Amino acid sequence: MSIKTKIAAIAAAVLAIALIGFISVKFYFVFGEGVKAGELNQVVYKGYIFKTYEGRLIQSGLRGTGSKGSVTMESYVFEFSVDDKAVADSLMRCSGKNVELHYKEYLGALPWRGQQKYVVDKILSVN
Repeated sequence: MSIKTKIAAIAAAVLAIALIGFISVKFYFVFGEGVKAGELNQVVYKGYIFKTYEGRLIQSGLRGTGSKGSVTMESYVFEFSVDDKAVADSLMRCSGKNVELHYKEYLGALPWRGQQKYVVDKILSVN
């Protein structure tokens, strides 16, 4: 085996390991976890090739705009995916109710996991 082929083999191995590491961190490393609470607007099952559960949670609140101390009512839309069918079925029955959801945040979305980088894995409470 010549020196050029050894260098090419080592470079290919390093490149493959770097690519595997990048994909692992980008799509499988849990960047953050948390809880969001608000009114569940919708949970739908959609997709062309990969059918996934997608949801929307509305969080309302007051926010100061800074101009002359005025306060406005704003709502924040939290869009998420659900990869567990049982959790998605439970959420579909909770539309319009106030819920607390536990989610995991990934750095990238996978088509078979959902369209969002936020993936709900548990329902903590329903009011």
